[in-house]
Amino acid sequence: MWRPRGTKSTVRIYDKSSSPTSLFHCSSFKDVPELCNEEDKPTQPTRVVVYFTSLRVVRPTFEDCRAVRSILRGFRVSIDERDLSMDSGFLTELQQILGQSQGKVTLPRVFIGGRYVGGAEEIKQLHEIGELKKLVEGLPPAEPGVCDACGGYRFILCDECHGSHKLFVEKSGFKSCTACNENGLIRCPSCSSAPL
Repeated sequence: MWRPRGTKSTVRIYDKSSSPTSLFHCSSFKDVPELCNEEDKPTQPTRVVVYFTSLRVVRPTFEDCRAVRSILRGFRVSIDERDLSMDSGFLTELQQILGQSQGKVTLPRVFIGGRYVGGAEEIKQLHEIGELKKLVEGLPPAEPGVCDACGGYRFILCDECHGSHKLFVEKSGFKSCTACNENGLIRCPSCSSAPL
């Protein structure tokens, strides 16, 4: 189970020079440039971003997402968790970051300090050999407690449509609400640091 001493790791961590898709390069989302800004502190990672799903439709994917989130939460660092089942905007964002126009995206995907680290297998391997701890050293600690407004889900019901994603206009009938996502949710103003 344990790797013999002196054996090199087979896990590859992508850096800025290895692949153009390994970095956030999407300019349409306001927080992505902030995630990539490594000029200020090139040696210190600034953030952990995890794209995952909380839907249990595909059990192996759900289990992988849950395992990766559990591993990362064990380090008690601040994690920006982006649940694709809560907002399809996260899927679009991830596809643009990875340079995929459309198609199937495997989850979870983990980025540390603007660099793509990997999916479930890579995170589990890095954790087993102790490399993941080195990657998250120096990150800001996680804030204790749970948000009172959203209960830690980072989304709340839309004030305009009350979560139905439909509005009734007397002249034209029902129309889609433009203030919320397809699930009738908006980002929690209390705990969400970055707008979509």
